[in-house]
Amino acid sequence: MDPSLLPSLAWFAHVARHGSFTRAADEMGVSRAALSQNLKSLERQLGMRLLYRTTRHMSLTEAGQKLFDTLRPALANIDHAVQTLGDTRDTPSGMVRINTSRLAARALIEPHLAEFHDRYPKVTLELIMADSLSNIIADGADAGVRLGQGLAEHVVAVPISPQLSMAVVASPAYLKANGVPKVPGDLVKHRCINYRFSGTGALHDWDFTEPGRHGRHFTQAVTGGLTTNDDQSMTRAALQGLGFMQIVDLSVQDHLSEGRLVRVLRDWTYKHAAFYLYTPSREHMPSKVRALIDFLIEKREAISLGYMLRLRLEGRTRTVGARPSACSRPIASCCSSPFSGTPRRRSRRNGRTPYSRACST
Repeated sequence: MDPSLLPSLAWFAHVARHGSFTRAADEMGVSRAALSQNLKSLERQLGMRLLYRTTRHMSLTEAGQKLFDTLRPALANIDHAVQTLGDTRDTPSGMVRINTSRLAARALIEPHLAEFHDRYPKVTLELIMADSLSNIIADGADAGVRLGQGLAEHVVAVPISPQLSMAVVASPAYLKANGVPKVPGDLVKHRCINYRFSGTGALHDWDFTEPGRHGRHFTQAVTGGLTTNDDQSMTRAALQGLGFMQIVDLSVQDHLSEGRLVRVLRDWTYKHAAFYLYTPSREHMPSKVRALIDFLIEKREAISLGYMLRLRLEGRTRTVGARPSACSRPIASCCSSPFSGTPRRRSRRNGRTPYSRACST
């Protein structure tokens, strides 16, 4: 079908429905003469007469009636589809596909699924767990969740967690039996739980920052009796007293608050950017995605408040902000949590080649 016929067919349907050129022209906001000329052109293109015309009356030919009977439900369906799009724009509904790291999903999304569904019953969420950085357009996702320092500059990103830090923790039983390290170098004397990146097979070297306002960032290699690529496996092993682990603090707050795990080496803590929800563009953002962003920002504020209260209860009055501090290193060599799925550039040690992270989304 020639697409150029569509406007003329719609005009013909208006005339046939009203039975009058004048009423149809008034409804469409065009002149009667323009409407008449348009339909004459349509008849020439189709090679048949659609309307009988006199100075006072108008009626459909047999061919015109058949065409109108076919067009009427088709145009009604098109009108319904356009109205439905408008409703979708104004009322959140439909599927939202989120490509997220496992840790972010467990800490920031899964605890609030029931509340989100109650608030937006017409929105369906699909969580795609992937720890490596994702091109959400290529993957067909509406949004992604990753650490902010790993995102490319062209995406639209909103923080959905407080600023994070890497916590070194162990069970009370392990500490009682083996003692507490005073500096990161002491970890070589302890059993530690290693994390291996699924994408590259590289081991995560633990991140630390020297005490002081301008402390240097450095990494420390560790050894122990377990290596895994899953943060929950690490946590379960630490709870059993298998040794120390380093993990994003947000994921073990409950264990710390209830005393099942104990944090050490606080003065050497390395701080991370927040988790961000990112989308390809702000332009024409669907209401279902906007609703998800607003909901997670609301939850971020509650998490930040609880996070700060916990720190104060522990006797530490840190400022916990939603936005990360600026990173002086280029994105290509910026450090990553072991659970964002992409390793940082690794220092040369024992002749091994450094790894570099891919930050395109």
